[in-house]
Amino acid sequence: MPTIRSVPLLPVPDSWPLPVVALAAMAVLAGLDLLGAVAAKHWAEDGSAVALVGGVLAFVVLFWVYASSLRDAELAVVTMGWIVLLQVGILLVDRLHFGTSLPADKLAAVVVALAASVYLVVAPGTV
Repeated sequence: MPTIRSVPLLPVPDSWPLPVVALAAMAVLAGLDLLGAVAAKHWAEDGSAVALVGGVLAFVVLFWVYASSLRDAELAVVTMGWIVLLQVGILLVDRLHFGTSLPADKLAAVVVALAASVYLVVAPGTV
């Protein structure tokens, strides 16, 4: 029976402090997730096979980066930071690329939700 080789986790230099690893992971995860979301939007609109393949690849790499980052950083911190950056990115892409905009009251609600998300992760004395 053939053996299945495992995919190695991404290497992180030992000299990088934990906050740098976590922030880099958050930024890369948000970027990959945003790329996959835009590819999904294009695939849904056009049925483009290129968008489909690009989106699938983005999410496969996202999973690999996520698993690799969890070797060094905390699950909650990386996940919440990724979500906050992703939400900001989606709002910017929606505004700049797709031409949509949110009314001021909904934008204020988004800011409050993002601030609360950051507070949950960064506030001292959590968990």
